[in-house]
Amino acid sequence: MTKLIAFCTIFVVAVIFSIWEFRKKHVHSNSAHKHHHGIKHKHGEGFSIDLYAYTSHIRDWSSDFKVTFSVIVMILSIVLNNPYVSVVIIFAMAYITVVKGGLSITEYLSFLAIPLSFILLGTFTIAIDFSKEPIGQYNLYLGFCYVFTSLVQLKKMLFLILKVFAAVSALQMMTLSTPSSEIIAVLRKVHMPKLILELMNLIYRFIFILVDVYRQMKNSAEARQGYCDFRTSCITFGSIASNMLVVSLKKANAYYNAMEARCYDGELHFLEEKKAIKWNQLIAATAFIMFLFLLWGIM
Repeated sequence: MTKLIAFCTIFVVAVIFSIWEFRKKHVHSNSAHKHHHGIKHKHGEGFSIDLYAYTSHIRDWSSDFKVTFSVIVMILSIVLNNPYVSVVIIFAMAYITVVKGGLSITEYLSFLAIPLSFILLGTFTIAIDFSKEPIGQYNLYLGFCYVFTSLVQLKKMLFLILKVFAAVSALQMMTLSTPSSEIIAVLRKVHMPKLILELMNLIYRFIFILVDVYRQMKNSAEARQGYCDFRTSCITFGSIASNMLVVSLKKANAYYNAMEARCYDGELHFLEEKKAIKWNQLIAATAFIMFLFLLWGIM
């Protein structure tokens, strides 16, 4: 009971502080906020993640600091394996992304909804099981077998969801505030193999290019009644899938020609901005990590 009261107190203080900080920032930096209002996230418009990263208010933070901090927090959320720690990480990452980064809460939740759906589907099988006899605390008869679960299994599923969601929140903080070129630059500094870095960059770019091409093909098909019934939808889907292969090969050739025109010699180079790590950010990150360890020890 004492742990629950302490946790609720921490949660309420964090929420009040976040709201107060958000309101203060909204009033004093309204003009800086305006450029975000023109950005609308639509599923399928691929480069919007990088667009949010470039317009984030914390983009001037050192990319070394953001990547290192998010990776450390992600590892701690997995290693410490504590639901209270996971909840604190979720709210802390949301605070950095929404309040400090200036991303609207609606857009942030929209981004989190995608991984959350996969997390729920993946963990649902942990909570339920099947049996011919009603052996669980909660049983549902389907006519030929029972679907059963228990408080222990539900608790296990909830804790796993919180742990995974905390790790995803840490990575979302990094991707929504750091452009992909800066993340790759940080990985290059830690001597990750060049081949992996180039594949990461090319795959990342090609995913969005192909998604954009698919969206254009789908819009064209819809304009021509390509989805008017089930049979036509199947034919349209097959046509788009076959055309995607041809278009992807053409895009790959165009991409390679563009790289060669820019003196590509087997290694990709990006313009890197030098951003120093500020002492207040370093102290705040250290204090937060120590707080996570303290919370883990208490709870």
